[in-house]
Amino acid sequence: KVASPVGTLIGQLLFGWLADIVGRKRMYGVELMIIIIATFAQAVSGHASAISIIAVLVMWRFLMGVGVGGDYPLSAVISSEFASTRTRGRLMTAVFSAQGWGQFTAAVVGAIVVRAFKSEIESQSSANPMAVDTCWRLIIGLGAVPGVIALYYRLTIPETPRFTMDIERNIHQAAQDVDTFLTTGTFVVDPDAVVQRAQAPRASRRDFFNYFGKWENGKVLLGTSYSWFALDIAFYGLGLNNSVILNAIGFGNPSKSLTQGFAVYENLINICIGNMILSAAGLIPGYYATMLFIDWWGRKPIQLMGFIMLTIIFSIMGFAYNILVNHNKGAFIFLYCMANFFQNFGPNTTTFIIPGEAFPTRYRSTGHGISAATGKLGAIIAQVGFSRLVGNGNVRYHFHFIHLPASDLLLFQFIKHILEIFALFMLTGVFSTLLLPETKGR
Repeated sequence: KVASPVGTLIGQLLFGWLADIVGRKRMYGVELMIIIIATFAQAVSGHASAISIIAVLVMWRFLMGVGVGGDYPLSAVISSEFASTRTRGRLMTAVFSAQGWGQFTAAVVGAIVVRAFKSEIESQSSANPMAVDTCWRLIIGLGAVPGVIALYYRLTIPETPRFTMDIERNIHQAAQDVDTFLTTGTFVVDPDAVVQRAQAPRASRRDFFNYFGKWENGKVLLGTSYSWFALDIAFYGLGLNNSVILNAIGFGNPSKSLTQGFAVYENLINICIGNMILSAAGLIPGYYATMLFIDWWGRKPIQLMGFIMLTIIFSIMGFAYNILVNHNKGAFIFLYCMANFFQNFGPNTTTFIIPGEAFPTRYRSTGHGISAATGKLGAIIAQVGFSRLVGNGNVRYHFHFIHLPASDLLLFQFIKHILEIFALFMLTGVFSTLLLPETKGR
């Protein structure tokens, strides 16, 4: 689990920096090729006497994470630099919403594959390891298919006009690229703006520290980075606890009366269906709520509102945990879905958008990469730190509770305190958001 986010953190920093040096277009294809190769390699990994399959998977998942990390700053910056200020927020939100649809589609594909191998999985009193092994390889391998399709388009798009004009100083080519890409036949360049951009400082280490060394610029990077960090503590921490919610709504562990083969099948299909429900109930609607309001209300108000609502929701879930799970599971599920909704109709989307708009062209991708990498550090803390916190409580179960029956969850109090910690981080996100400018229309 940790290999992917560590690789993602490195990829966000590396590709964010490279995209400001050699261009967005070149790196956009490279990082996707890394994702495709690493994903396919996971699907065909095997065990050998010299190395275990776990070690091989860790290596490939780390490399996949590097590619995924590069996709964060590049997708944000490219969509930002191609869009008009009037519709930029909606376009960037549409790009980011593909993440939610990807999660939903992965659950659908998982359910289809598991259902296709139902008879093989259930065929014996003990689970058929060959059938389960085939299932996970197919599910992971099929994840490379959309990437292969997208690769053609990434390799054929032009360089962003902002990079061509501001960094390469080729104004004529920038205009021609926009003309070709949008097929409008016209492109108007403000002569005064051209002079100003042509004389803008070039990126360098000294200029980077001079620029961000000024409080009015440095506070923006601090605000985008910490806001993403605070969000990912809860966003990934909450994702780790999906199995708790799935148990509560009847899509968790199988009945103990089932034989092992039937139990394995029921567990796998329940996880897939449950994840579809959670995605459709909270994650996906949140993206489209943001899409409706982002260019009207603005980025900063949505992020503030989201952090405030998440502070309230996590406080209720944490401080009233025993009451909710004991007496009103429906309310707990509703609050969980609302947390997912206000993450996406809130900071999960805006932390992706604001860094793509707030920084000058020469540091836009680097600034976005630093912000995203800081957020991924929060995800790593959520995955490693909280699981250690649980382990220090003399409880044998892992943080994700996969092997806990629902009745035993009430005996386990660490989730209550973890939700309270999430609420605290959401409150700090309110204050870091105050450091940010409103980037709507800039």
